[in-house]
Amino acid sequence: MKLYSTNGNAPLADLKKAVVKGLAEDKGLYMPCEIKKLPAAFFENIDKMSFQEIAYTVADAFFGEDIPAEDLKAIVYDTLAFDCPIAKVEENIYSLELFHGPTLAFKDVGARFMARMLRYFTQGEDKGLNVLVATSGDTGSAVANGFLGVEGINVYVLYPKGKVSPIQECQFTTLGQNIRALEIDGVFDDCQALVKNAFMDADLNARMKLTSANSINVARFLPQSFYYFWGYAQMKKLGLADHLVVCVPSGNFGNICSALFAREMGLPIERFIAANNSNDVFYNYLQTGKYEPKASIQTLANAMDVGDPSNFARIYDLYQGDHAKIASFISGAIVDDDCIGATIRQCYQDNGYVLDPHGACGYRAMKDSLREGENGFFCETAHPAKFKDTVEKILGREVEIPERLAAFMKGEVKKIPLSKNYEDLKNYLINEQ
Repeated sequence: MKLYSTNGNAPLADLKKAVVKGLAEDKGLYMPCEIKKLPAAFFENIDKMSFQEIAYTVADAFFGEDIPAEDLKAIVYDTLAFDCPIAKVEENIYSLELFHGPTLAFKDVGARFMARMLRYFTQGEDKGLNVLVATSGDTGSAVANGFLGVEGINVYVLYPKGKVSPIQECQFTTLGQNIRALEIDGVFDDCQALVKNAFMDADLNARMKLTSANSINVARFLPQSFYYFWGYAQMKKLGLADHLVVCVPSGNFGNICSALFAREMGLPIERFIAANNSNDVFYNYLQTGKYEPKASIQTLANAMDVGDPSNFARIYDLYQGDHAKIASFISGAIVDDDCIGATIRQCYQDNGYVLDPHGACGYRAMKDSLREGENGFFCETAHPAKFKDTVEKILGREVEIPERLAAFMKGEVKKIPLSKNYEDLKNYLINEQ
């Protein structure tokens, strides 16, 4: 697999370099030079396959040239030790529950896959690897737990002070071992900027080996495409795969970007809905053709609080900047906090289904825009208990905390407060060596 940079000013990279470095030399995101189409027979039989079998077929198309079949199969099967059921919410609208991994969030698959990929590519090397990850909520916990205890790899989770839920915070501040939680006095975009600046700092990179576990890394976002093949298979089992629409709650756009890659590989999804909260940069782009990043706004759906989504560059590159083409099969929707609350209440009253704030964005966007004759599923990206206080206040009823989440709440919180000044981060990382 050869990969190029979205900025077009870096040499081609092989898979190992793209995974270990994360970001290209020109600050661009890596893109595969070729996206392979999967054979028709795969889609004809997909509803008879397990999640692991489907995921391995997709992974082989991406990574099979670089990783022997036996090793790649071990990575995939070890990553996917769980299923993601599809649940009927109402007529023609289904929820693909992506929260059945270790941290009860959709990012578990990408984080676990990447941890195993990095271990594969760096095993036996003398110099330890340092993973920097910015999080607006669930990425930090998924990455921290995916890499916990992995020998030779240290993880630094940068998160915005006071802008993640208490349970989310506990999932990466109580682990210890090779995990460090850095509480940044700013917003998610500040955390993301710090990570990118670290990658571009030649002096820091000479002192320590750095990579990212955000969706800017190909080993993080590409495996998320597994979900869409699996979701299609479940809808096919129900006889609802025709005229299929998929709605993705979107923040940094890695998840919907992986869905678009699935479409390019032949997955027959008719169209997509990118559901945003009040951070409306991509929605405005779809309406106007102009991409104008701005400061993020704090909302109930905090994992989507992104004002300059990194993976927009991949979507733009994938379709050669053709706004008309992008807008022809991706529509946008805005779901503000008032609507999130009303949607969680209405869905529970009408259907008995408890949404988390991010899933509420997806459900509302789909309910408002699904056309006659279409069937659809939206991504329910996290368990509602991860936002216990918010959901309980909206519903006026208790949300039970799964045992896995409750265990995190019992640990000792350890975090390092830092400003959003890059030099503070750099000095901390150097002193850690």
